[in-house]
Amino acid sequence: MERLPGLQLSTSYHLGDSSLKRIRFYQDMSLLSFKSINGRLTQAILALLGARILIWVIMPLAPGNPARRILQAQGIVEPTDPEIVEMHKQLHLDKPLWNRYLIWVSNVMRGDFGLSWQTGEPVRQEFFKRLPATLMLACTSFLLAALLAIPAGLLAAKWHKRWPDTILRILSLFGAAVPSFVIALLFIHFMIIALGWGEVILDGNMNQVWIPALVLAIDIVATWSRLLRASLLETKGQPFILSAATRGASENRILLRHAFPNASIPLLHAMGMTLGSLLGGTVIVETIFTWPGLGRYVIEAITARDLPIIQAYAFFSTICFVAVSFLVDVASWLIDPRIGHRWK
Repeated sequence: MERLPGLQLSTSYHLGDSSLKRIRFYQDMSLLSFKSINGRLTQAILALLGARILIWVIMPLAPGNPARRILQAQGIVEPTDPEIVEMHKQLHLDKPLWNRYLIWVSNVMRGDFGLSWQTGEPVRQEFFKRLPATLMLACTSFLLAALLAIPAGLLAAKWHKRWPDTILRILSLFGAAVPSFVIALLFIHFMIIALGWGEVILDGNMNQVWIPALVLAIDIVATWSRLLRASLLETKGQPFILSAATRGASENRILLRHAFPNASIPLLHAMGMTLGSLLGGTVIVETIFTWPGLGRYVIEAITARDLPIIQAYAFFSTICFVAVSFLVDVASWLIDPRIGHRWK
């Protein structure tokens, strides 16, 4: 009878020791994950700093006189020397390169990219006037692609090497092989001109976004669906999937509940990269459909060699890409904390 309290104390001690080990394990996991995310954030900041320097270098290396071009855009056909000198001072072109860079960085942090060489107007006004149209097109095409690609990938994986898989693979190869401008021209000819389901010249309304968004989504669906199919087929061979099958789980439950969450991380990274590029503007589709977004705007700027607009577009695209990439990394870590250790 005297050993009974000792036995209870020993059992209590072992339980406490096991709980302590678990607590320490989760603390170590949290610390390592925090360090991994902190390292990812540092990489993102360094990438932005490097991109900012490269984007600024475009201006000093550009041919021509920015002051003269801005004055001509403001209606002064033949600027005089005093006018050019005064515009030089306004643009800080009379200062050393390092000073001009610091002034440019300070202005960029406030969203000021200077004056357009075409119109003489502030780039910020022109830029943000066209940004909503690009955001509308990017988000709509992204949602359409997700709604089409995820079911297509699931069906192809479920009916592997059967007729649904074969049909979906042929369609995805077609969507990936045909350039987006060819698909856009086909849509304009058959859907807009022949069937009258839209307008040739678009002004950025929500009612007009579906056809250009669908053109963008076709290529994205082809990539995402093939990636998800390959990830699902690889995951279905894992031991935990076989264990779920032996426990009597249905095929749909195995596919949706067990395989899909584990196979979604590569798809999540692909979706993030695609969203970053879409937010930066879709140059070809916007130009073909005359969509009044950033892509069409930067094409006009490149044609006119309007460097402040090109700088603003490049900087905005870089921010979108780096920010979305970082957020995707964090989301991947939330889904699978083991990813944080692979970053080290």
